[in-house]
Amino acid sequence: MLKTALKPKWIAALVFALIVAAAFALLGQWQFSRSLEKDVAPPSVTEEVKPLVEVIAPGQTMLGTMEGQLVKVQGTFDAGKQVLVPARVQNGNEGYWVVTALAVDGVEPLTGVGATAEVVIPVARGWVASPDHIPAAPAGVVALEGRLLNSEGPEVARDLPAGQVKTLATSQLTNVWDVSTYAAFIVSFHELVDGREVGAAAQNAALTPITVTATDQNEKINWLNIFYSIEWILFAGFAVFLWWRLVADEYHREQDARFEINDAEDPADTEDGADADDSADADAGDLHREPPAATTAHEH
Repeated sequence: MLKTALKPKWIAALVFALIVAAAFALLGQWQFSRSLEKDVAPPSVTEEVKPLVEVIAPGQTMLGTMEGQLVKVQGTFDAGKQVLVPARVQNGNEGYWVVTALAVDGVEPLTGVGATAEVVIPVARGWVASPDHIPAAPAGVVALEGRLLNSEGPEVARDLPAGQVKTLATSQLTNVWDVSTYAAFIVSFHELVDGREVGAAAQNAALTPITVTATDQNEKINWLNIFYSIEWILFAGFAVFLWWRLVADEYHREQDARFEINDAEDPADTEDGADADDSADADAGDLHREPPAATTAHEH
């Protein structure tokens, strides 16, 4: 079989199979490395305050690398666009998030059907224990700093009072407020008007600052990528196996062809040889056979 494998065409096929196997192995390594990658940016990135317009644009899907980013933005709160999000826990107590629309300054408006000239981003201004006394949003131009978070999934809750929503879902708020909205929201840390703190971080504020830390940086294993990695390794092995299988098939065909020729000749030779041997044995038997004894008359 080695002689068959050393034919030029099979040596070339082996080189090609090894190249394909190497490519598959590299793809498997890439998939494995992706299975251990973090899908969020490290704190060294997220804890650096960046302008909102540089992190995400209106209508853009929020990526994992944007999650938890500290941002700063300037705009004006629209007091007529405000909701409460119930069942929010702060320091072990259940209460409400106060969420107000902030019209962002200096952002390019969206175009298309349903788009508005104004673009807002929901801002979770703070936490309250009761929905009875909600402080008004600051008036005037606000310089805001906070943490950018991904929109929550919408949930329908028909038993909620007016002005409350089950989740902070921007896809729902854009319909409630009838205005173009970012696909993300900000948890407010500081709200400054003319350099003075007017948000939940101000002394004697009616709102409690919402506690939101940096995004979890724990290692997460993506098992789907590991499965893909194993698949590519199997494909690499199959490329070499396929070459060996083709070489083995040709070797067996050569052997079968060789034995079929021999088998075609051997039966005739064997038959002629057997006839010759039988004739020789017969002649030898005749030569060694003793003649019958002569019959004489006096025997009787």
